[in-house]
Amino acid sequence: IDHSCGSVEEAVDGAELIFCAAPVSVLPELVRAALAGSGPDALVTDVGSTKRDLLGSLAGEPGVERFIGGHPLAGTEAAGVTGARADLFEGARWYLTPTESSSGVVYDRLQRAIAELGARPQAIDAEVHDRLMATVSHLPHVLANVLVAEAAEALSKESERLPAVGPSFRDTTRVAGANPAIWGDILAANSGSVADGIDRLVERLNAAAVVLRGGDRGQIAEWHADAAETRRGLLESELVGGPLRELQIAVENRPGTVAEIALALGSVGVNIEDMALAPAADMQTGSISLWVAGDDEAERGAQVVRELGYTVTLSEAAE
Repeated sequence: IDHSCGSVEEAVDGAELIFCAAPVSVLPELVRAALAGSGPDALVTDVGSTKRDLLGSLAGEPGVERFIGGHPLAGTEAAGVTGARADLFEGARWYLTPTESSSGVVYDRLQRAIAELGARPQAIDAEVHDRLMATVSHLPHVLANVLVAEAAEALSKESERLPAVGPSFRDTTRVAGANPAIWGDILAANSGSVADGIDRLVERLNAAAVVLRGGDRGQIAEWHADAAETRRGLLESELVGGPLRELQIAVENRPGTVAEIALALGSVGVNIEDMALAPAADMQTGSISLWVAGDDEAERGAQVVRELGYTVTLSEAAE
């Protein structure tokens, strides 16, 4: 199909799985080619960092029900095969963006294939994904670029030779200028959300400047400690905890059901660790079994699904 799309034969249930990895600006044409050049049982996905424009461009395309957008949160600033690692996806969040037209069978197969790579798939709305990535992925690159420019200008005014920089500067600016061809596309595709994030960040920086200019050591220490606690909470929210619990959901066999349930759970932070589809003999109804980690998360997930109008039975997962 294209050197940017790799095919894995018999990845899940004998189906072919096609991954498209390329700059986000060319993903629409690559996905169209992958759909057109593959059989009716082939699953197509991508690993691009923005999803809204891609899904919008593919709406109504032939075979689009076989495509699920994807974005693994893994990797480093290194580019090329020399940056490859066998454990690259181990424990990594892998966002999936199903739509109303997505096949439930395709979603089931894809999330299981991703889980077999060691990653943690989670459904998310494409618009929400791009706004979230603007803050936690794209904005850090902007900040690193700006901080490098600010440091270079400030230090050049103080000395003819730049002094050795400290570890904090190196850590903060690690991604500055990383892979300009790729990141130019990403930032352009999500420019509105990133610019909005910059505006909000400027407000926070101005508030921080007020605290610092006030000179109150106690207030400054409290501001600093709050950041540490907030960061700890954000990182801990990514950890899997507790035994797996099974949610058995009675459903009608109609397009969009799996996407509706997966997106609803993802919107409240309930991660699907595994799933299975079981259609009834008449193919009109069936059940979806979802496994989530932890009692609290399972109870919350069951409540969310019930609020969608489905019957849910919550039980312990089989060993």
